[in-house]
Amino acid sequence: MNSSPISPKDLAAAELASLLHFYADSGVEWLLEDAPVDRIAAFAEQKASHAAAARQQPHAATATAARQAPVPDPSATPLLRSSGPAAAVAVPDADAVAAARFTADGARSLDELKTALEAFNGCNLKHGARSTVFASGDPTTGIMVIGPMPSADDDRDGLPFSGRQGQLLDRMLAAIGLSREGVLLTNVVPWRPPGNRIPSPAEIEICRPFIERQVALAEPRLLLLLGNFTARFFLESETSIFGLRGQWRDLAIGGRRIPALASLHPQDLLTAPANKALVWQDLLLFRQAMLN
Repeated sequence: MNSSPISPKDLAAAELASLLHFYADSGVEWLLEDAPVDRIAAFAEQKASHAAAARQQPHAATATAARQAPVPDPSATPLLRSSGPAAAVAVPDADAVAAARFTADGARSLDELKTALEAFNGCNLKHGARSTVFASGDPTTGIMVIGPMPSADDDRDGLPFSGRQGQLLDRMLAAIGLSREGVLLTNVVPWRPPGNRIPSPAEIEICRPFIERQVALAEPRLLLLLGNFTARFFLESETSIFGLRGQWRDLAIGGRRIPALASLHPQDLLTAPANKALVWQDLLLFRQAMLN
């Protein structure tokens, strides 16, 4: 019997992908090597080596670059050239955001939007996620509940608010006479970020057209925004969820003004059960608006 360990090189692509998803679902965020490596020292050594080489051969590098530079063709159309080194991009990728907006605006129903979102490849988050998590439930009820981004359970099941968070949300909704089948559940971001990290500003702006189009197509009468990320996203505020919760605000989406109430996410209650009293106050406010 051969007891030698299996190397990743021995695995097929599908087997390796399944193994990585297993690690991610188990909470693994970093893959370490068998022996410790001092990356700081290695980087410092590499940096010093490059600096020494640059000092020794400045003229040779310049001459080589000059010999390799193509000779411009006067008859060719002139190209725009940068006057200096490229600066780090501090704003979302305009092309990706424009493509997302074009794709989202082209959908005329939630089904069309789901199909378009599943075919969209302009956001890096999609390439690291197992599922594209779209809205589920009944949009005709006029109640829409929005969370931040898929959890590991959501990513595995392909449905928003799965696992323990979903079970707690079911109890929260039942307390005010609702169920997940009687509302529309969704997330701001449709793909789970690696390690459950917060999406980057560029990733958020690429996802924005899709969630705004979801709301516009669903035409909800009331919005329940769950979690710090969701509240800040829609209310455009840097205040924490504790300063934003429990207050009705009107959101302008799709040419309509929709009353929205922010509250804590079920995960906040699993982490700190004492927050349940605050959420109960918010749910009572939401129930009162439902009955009006």
